[in-house]
Amino acid sequence: MTLRPEVVHERLRKLRGVLCHLKELRETDVESFNADFRMQWIAERGLQLAAEALFDIGNHVLSGALNVTPQGYQDVIVKLGKSGVIVPELADRLQGLGGFRNLLVHAYLDIDPRRVHEYVTTRLDDFIDFAEQVEDWVDSHG
Repeated sequence: MTLRPEVVHERLRKLRGVLCHLKELRETDVESFNADFRMQWIAERGLQLAAEALFDIGNHVLSGALNVTPQGYQDVIVKLGKSGVIVPELADRLQGLGGFRNLLVHAYLDIDPRRVHEYVTTRLDDFIDFAEQVEDWVDSHG
């Protein structure tokens, strides 16, 4: 497969659009968040989309530019960090995102609204940093 920068940029636009909407929920206190199922659903779906975009982008970069096939979500993050696409510190911060994505998709009966609220209020910058670092890498290597 060949790296197609336009594919990466299209997915980065989607990721940034999702993050824009999620940022609107950042200032919500946990009690208000827990009391509003619509807000919870928006946050859950937005975080799922953000995670899917991140892993899709990472897979495309790894396979298209580096001829690397990751063995799962966590491996995408590890390999992006080791290959210099993202800095190792960001790879460390993204640890566990694959598991959180799986929880949102498969274990929806067990989702803790407080954990979703925590992601929205404290982890959006990880996605923003990812988008910036991948875009910089693709623009300089694509």
